[in-house]
Amino acid sequence: MPSLSNNLPSVCAIVLILSLSVEAQLSIDHYYSSCPQALHIVHDVVVEALRNDSRMAASLLRLHFHDCFVNGCDGSVLLDDNTKFAGEKRAYPNDNSLRGFNVIDIIKARLEKACPNIVSCADILAIAARDAVFHTGGPTWEVELGRRDALTASRDAANIHMPSSLSNITVLTANFAAVGLSFEDLIALSGAHTLGYARCKSFRPRIYGDVNINPSFGETLRKKCPRVGNDSVLEKLDFRTQSRFDNLYYKNLLTKQGLLHSDQELYNSNKADPIVRKYSRDVSLFFRSFSRAMIKMGAISPPNAAPSEIRRHCRSPNIQP
Repeated sequence: MPSLSNNLPSVCAIVLILSLSVEAQLSIDHYYSSCPQALHIVHDVVVEALRNDSRMAASLLRLHFHDCFVNGCDGSVLLDDNTKFAGEKRAYPNDNSLRGFNVIDIIKARLEKACPNIVSCADILAIAARDAVFHTGGPTWEVELGRRDALTASRDAANIHMPSSLSNITVLTANFAAVGLSFEDLIALSGAHTLGYARCKSFRPRIYGDVNINPSFGETLRKKCPRVGNDSVLEKLDFRTQSRFDNLYYKNLLTKQGLLHSDQELYNSNKADPIVRKYSRDVSLFFRSFSRAMIKMGAISPPNAAPSEIRRHCRSPNIQP
């Protein structure tokens, strides 16, 4: 199979080939010689997964977010619990919420067969997120590669550092600043909520407590999510096009129809309002901003002293405790 340029896919949607200066060890051609089929393999499995499950695009994108926000982009979110640490999968923001681990397992197995001990699980997450966005109508970008995998994970860190659906704009800004992301990055990356669903427990406080909510929107949601009931009832993050990557998320905020409290905080008489209005009018501007922010987020590094490896299985370190 011929080598694959990192700008795959490059047709049928707005294509954004962006090159930002990130960590020196990352490069777009990291696997050009060592595993030239790597991008093909990830792409093909992602396409298969999306064909089988329309929710999987949001799930793969979310895995990359949740990985990078906890001690950098190091694949730690994929690790199962073991005798030495409690993993991140069962942290409050992740438990019964993160999904798509089986898709990452399939990708890793195929990569290990094609080029053993070469492609990191952290890089798989970054590539899969990009391909998931593109194949739901969003932009594409050059993924910087060369990440390594953590040997450990931290449930406590996930509970502390992951942004919450209950947070206000001040807390969200601080969460993003803590990992080197700007206020503008916060607004752009929040647009990922144009895809996927949230559970009742995540939006119940908003529909029973917020005042900046469209009355009919709130009434509809209260019928689906009672004050006391099944926390796992799902609702679309973007009630109009939950399976397509577009800018309707921002249009919903203008009419106070953001599902989560943290969503509507982006349009609530603060300095985010002008940016939200721009993205709601100009999908190309949103796509460019989102792509830049994804590249920047993907370059969040683990602590310098953190030991790392290329895992053979994404769920466990190579040397078992």
